[in-house]
Amino acid sequence: MTASASAVVARLGEDFLTEAFGRSYRLSRGDAESVAGILTWAELNDVLAQHRMEPPRLRLSADGVVIPLDAYTVPEVAKRRTVFHRTHPAALHEQLASGATLVIDAVDELLPGVQALASELETALRSKIQVNLYASWTAREGFGVHWDDHDVVVVQVDGSKRWRLYGPTRKAPMHVDVAEPEQPPEEPVAEFVLTPGDVLYLPRGWWHSVSASEGERSLHLTCGLSVATGADLIVWLSEILREHEVVRTDLPRFGTDKERTETALALRDLLVAELSDPDVISRYFALRDANERVRFRPSLPFVAGLPADPDLSARLLTTRHDLRLTAEGNAVLTAGGESLTFAGAAHPVLRALADRQPHRLRDLASDAQLTVEVVAGVVWELVKAQIVSVDGDR
Repeated sequence: MTASASAVVARLGEDFLTEAFGRSYRLSRGDAESVAGILTWAELNDVLAQHRMEPPRLRLSADGVVIPLDAYTVPEVAKRRTVFHRTHPAALHEQLASGATLVIDAVDELLPGVQALASELETALRSKIQVNLYASWTAREGFGVHWDDHDVVVVQVDGSKRWRLYGPTRKAPMHVDVAEPEQPPEEPVAEFVLTPGDVLYLPRGWWHSVSASEGERSLHLTCGLSVATGADLIVWLSEILREHEVVRTDLPRFGTDKERTETALALRDLLVAELSDPDVISRYFALRDANERVRFRPSLPFVAGLPADPDLSARLLTTRHDLRLTAEGNAVLTAGGESLTFAGAAHPVLRALADRQPHRLRDLASDAQLTVEVVAGVVWELVKAQIVSVDGDR
């Protein structure tokens, strides 16, 4: 992980989880040096030049309206008659100069520095993270006053941007909800300018508006969190309770009142029993962590096995996992929706990989007092499970 990514996470503060997370916004001031390794304008130019990104992943927005694709792209026909939209630099520049905001979704999948930031946040906040990029040049607002259905951590990378916060008008609103939040007040409850290195946390449901109104360009990253709600817990319970016949059985649409009442009471008793378990939320989070989506990375050129090359480097891809020793002395690693069991001798190897840093096979073997051949076999099983990647040129 880069020092810049670690600095951003540290800036949230030691009391962030207990005092701010899910409760109120938090603004932490920084400096340009602290975010220098995350993203540059040159890297953004490379992304736009080297990737075919169809909307909505790449889009322009102004005054809350998405700008038509043909205003800044030209259609091209590939060799096999596939049509794609190539960004036209001059037209793109013209739209941005007139006030459009450039947005790229999931930029953490494209740039190492941004991916490192996402991984650090995922580890600290125990949540899946997607990072979107926003670049703007004028005081024209890209999205108007709006609220997001997820918490965000905003990192100002370059330039400055004015934020106006209006607070929430509905507690914990959701993307799929039974009601819309009321409109926000006319006057903001807080107003400030983010400059390079500043970090802002905003809970979901907080109305806000953003503009590059300080007479200079702005480049910032918005890290969206996928948090767990009570609705997610109920969905999970509905899945695990399918072991019971009454949960799988058709509801008595044409049954008697007595049959309907008995069915409802039986379902209630099952739910109450599960929710009465003081560990039910911990059990849910353990399952959620164990099934965390892995940030895919292949291990080419190795496709049929791993050679016993001491210079090969292995790295764990998941940010949340569980490693334990069983009563029988086996080492069990659960991550990325997989659970792998190894002999206890492999535990030092797995424990070393758990820090998510690259490790040479020779070092793993030396620390575990195993041969490189044995370690290569352990690592290959992890590669096949898609939770470790291997590089031969580091």
